[in-house]
Amino acid sequence: MIFTPFQMGATALENRFAMAPMTRSRTDQPGDRPNAMMAEYYAQRASAGLIITEGAPISPVGRGYSLTPGIYTQAQIDGWREVTDAVHAKGGKIAIQLWHVGRRSHASIAGETPVSASACKHPDQVFGPLPEGGFGMIETGTPRAMTQADIDATIADFVQAAKNAMAAGFDAVELHGAHGYLIDQFMRLASNKRDDRYGGSQENRMRFMLEVTEAVANAIGADRTAIRLSPFVTEGYPEADPEITELTLKAIEKLAPLGLAYLHFSENISNYTEMPESYRAQVRAIYPHPIMVAGKYTLASGQQMLEKGYADLIAFGQPFITNPDFVRRCREGLALTPVDYAAHATFYGGGAEGYTDYPEAV
Repeated sequence: MIFTPFQMGATALENRFAMAPMTRSRTDQPGDRPNAMMAEYYAQRASAGLIITEGAPISPVGRGYSLTPGIYTQAQIDGWREVTDAVHAKGGKIAIQLWHVGRRSHASIAGETPVSASACKHPDQVFGPLPEGGFGMIETGTPRAMTQADIDATIADFVQAAKNAMAAGFDAVELHGAHGYLIDQFMRLASNKRDDRYGGSQENRMRFMLEVTEAVANAIGADRTAIRLSPFVTEGYPEADPEITELTLKAIEKLAPLGLAYLHFSENISNYTEMPESYRAQVRAIYPHPIMVAGKYTLASGQQMLEKGYADLIAFGQPFITNPDFVRRCREGLALTPVDYAAHATFYGGGAEGYTDYPEAV
């Protein structure tokens, strides 16, 4: 079933494999511009039914990791056009993940004090400039609480980034609403202490996510708009949120009428609990549109999710790093090149080594 075509919103996919979004930090400097090496990397993996790019910051203050490719300048749009053209030339389809990290940043990366739902700081590290030079993991800064003007401007930034993505030739956009980033920060109790219409009740805490999603869907079409959520993952927080799974179900019910391209669950990373099958059944009961899952899935476990009807697309992350022809290897039963965790330094930053130099199977 995973090898069969699938109609995802406005986009026809050759199969149900997705390449999950993975930060690789390989942009040209200055300007965080996508480059020819990135175009080669994504084109090598174009046999996936859908590629989802690494997170692309929608604005300078939305940036939380150095060397990541933005989608808010003309140079960045032009760079991404090289990427989408390369993927489309290989017959692939590609979505861009739109990213605002909120408080998971530092002024040395964002260029100003990071922003969030509230001025809450928890221990956390991101990839940024080191005092002694070069890049590495640094502690995040304390954010300032967003004003209504900030919220309005950020929603406008998401909309403009989505329009920029269409201009760059992307087939769809995915809003990053997971992993403790800005959209997620509004949804969780530990990072949202607001007493206005964006804080307090569950309905208020999901408001920002819904407004961003609706605004982007209205701008570029719901069938080209998706969102990623992670209700069973605790990342960027000291402990799990007692209400996030319930809140997420209520939010998904409100998202359902939009008819998004897909709803993407990130699972089984960082600090997590297993998503219960009962929860998957609840989601499917209230959400009839395409669902994607990601998080250490194998070909067998992915097939099982499809057969049970809990998902329509299966996203794979690290296997695509070391196996550019991952889909073919799965189809033909060929051995996979394992991820070399000793070479983990090549995941973030650097050149072609550990990026575009993995060979296809012979």
